[in-house]
Amino acid sequence: MDLDLARTWLATAVEEAKAGLAEGGIPIGAALYSADGTVLGRGHNRRVQDADPSVHGETDAFRNAGRQRSYKGTTMVTTLSPCWYCSGLVRQFGISRVIVGEARTFHGGHDWLAEHGVEIVLLDDPECVGMMEDFIAAKPELWNEDIGE
Repeated sequence: MDLDLARTWLATAVEEAKAGLAEGGIPIGAALYSADGTVLGRGHNRRVQDADPSVHGETDAFRNAGRQRSYKGTTMVTTLSPCWYCSGLVRQFGISRVIVGEARTFHGGHDWLAEHGVEIVLLDDPECVGMMEDFIAAKPELWNEDIGE
């Protein structure tokens, strides 16, 4: 995967994370790209806004992509390493690649995905790290709720 293209795609997820934060939610954004680089769907964590614990950034992007005949060759881009729930979604539907903005503030299931044949591109993006560090410092109780602690 070309790293410049990965960073360009990450910008879509970052926009979504910022939108979620502006709505009073958790700043995690995602986008699902087709093999040809078309955005199929984009979204952000909406647990707070929708009072629905299942609406993570990746699941929102996945739902907004609508039904696809196949997910082979698709790329899920996310600002934060995917939790086990979202990692399961990637495996269940055969998403081929995950671009991860950062895994410093939360080390989710991306290693497990890699062990099972999913290509992982970990960017360690400073903007993604800073956004999550600032959020965790400002709202630790909401963050702990999000990660199940």
